[in-house]
Amino acid sequence: MVALTACRQDMHDAPRVEPHEASDVFADGQGNRPLVEGTVARGTLSADALLTTGRVDEQLADVFPFPVDRKVLDRGQEKFDTFCAPCHGRTGLGNGMIVQRGFRPPPSFHEERVRTQPVGHYFDVMTNGFGAMLDYRSQVDVPDRWAIAAYIRALQYSQRAPLADVPEARRPELDRPAVTERPAAPGGGH
Repeated sequence: MVALTACRQDMHDAPRVEPHEASDVFADGQGNRPLVEGTVARGTLSADALLTTGRVDEQLADVFPFPVDRKVLDRGQEKFDTFCAPCHGRTGLGNGMIVQRGFRPPPSFHEERVRTQPVGHYFDVMTNGFGAMLDYRSQVDVPDRWAIAAYIRALQYSQRAPLADVPEARRPELDRPAVTERPAAPGGGH
């Protein structure tokens, strides 16, 4: 009985070939086997480099991977207000609530050096982080990161748009003072 237990071999002790190790099992001497033709990736396939990396030919892209319409901008605003505005502020000036509480301010999206970045830069920073900003790849889906980038472009354009681009009927709104404080709740409560 003692002799039989000494011959026991657990799975974790099973003979195996480590990655890139030579093997005498196959005629070519390689332990790694080539992929079978027609193999499909498990999980998310990243076939569209522009969509998933924000790059074209390894350069940051200055184009969007899909058409930007009102629906995309609305989605971008919704996600921007949730994930970006706490630091960047709702207008992208870098004065969000986190900054008002004493944290280091991010750069304004309206600074020349930031405003002139290709749109792929914003996607890349959301995906991989930059400086003090952590990445948001697990919190914000790929299409939503692009929607946020589109909304950032709209914010930037809003600060430099020529008067001729504002519809005639909406121009009187430009002369209204900006609302800086939220109105008090009825009865003085918060």
